[in-house]
Amino acid sequence: MSVETITSSEYIKHHLQNLTYGQVDGHWGFAHTAAEAQAMGFWSINVDSMFWSLVTGLVFYFVFRSAVKKPATGVPSGFQNFIEMMIEFIDFSVRDSFKHKNKLVAPMALTIFSWIFLMNFMDLIAVDWLPQLAAISVGAMGGDPHAAFFKVVPSTDPNITFGMALSIFILILYYSVKHKGIGGFLSELLFHPFGKWLLPANLLLEGVALISKPISLALRLFGNMYAGEIIFILIAIMYSVGIGFGVFGGLLQVGWALFHILIITLQAFIFMTLTIVYMDMAHDNEH
Repeated sequence: MSVETITSSEYIKHHLQNLTYGQVDGHWGFAHTAAEAQAMGFWSINVDSMFWSLVTGLVFYFVFRSAVKKPATGVPSGFQNFIEMMIEFIDFSVRDSFKHKNKLVAPMALTIFSWIFLMNFMDLIAVDWLPQLAAISVGAMGGDPHAAFFKVVPSTDPNITFGMALSIFILILYYSVKHKGIGGFLSELLFHPFGKWLLPANLLLEGVALISKPISLALRLFGNMYAGEIIFILIAIMYSVGIGFGVFGGLLQVGWALFHILIITLQAFIFMTLTIVYMDMAHDNEH
């Protein structure tokens, strides 16, 4: 969408709106406005977030699969060295934070870190390129290009971050019950840390601590990436003001992109590390 044809407010709202598919007024289809997307309710699907999360997941799968299927003989290639360094880094992180034995944790940590990093990396693509390509495609097919909503950073969608966090939460509950037993798990909720005489207080404290795990995972990743995306959008608006602001905006964009590389890596690392720690706590039956 061209910033010359709309106001700054409309430009921001357009870039923050997902391509949503759902049911409105008894019919299934894509939302043409933000109001229609909201009216679709819970059972709607953010198609763009789903698409790019699957694309980045497939990129991770095929990149690591190619490294495993075609190991270099003799002197390893730079690509193979990079993959081995990543695996060693994840293995060290797991060994440092996870005291128990579970063959699932290390592969899961590698998947989480790589997948989230790739989803976050989409934030470094210029905010107008892919949305404009989508608008041109929709216009060529006779549709309204202004209704071509197309967000390309899955981790700026709370549905994606909460979906990942809830998956981790299910694993936490499963391994908590598996290693502590249902009695041990309930005892931890009801009798820790103050004993059986303060059961309501125990349940409140431990229940909040348990529920806060997926919420903190999801909101931390979403909040940081959403804020970064908004900054990129605000910088993009500067290009429409004039040459002076455009040059200044270009310098800001380069500076923020370089700093954002650290942010997207750090957010992937934090999500992975907290997952490892939470899994370790789920295996710990000292209480």
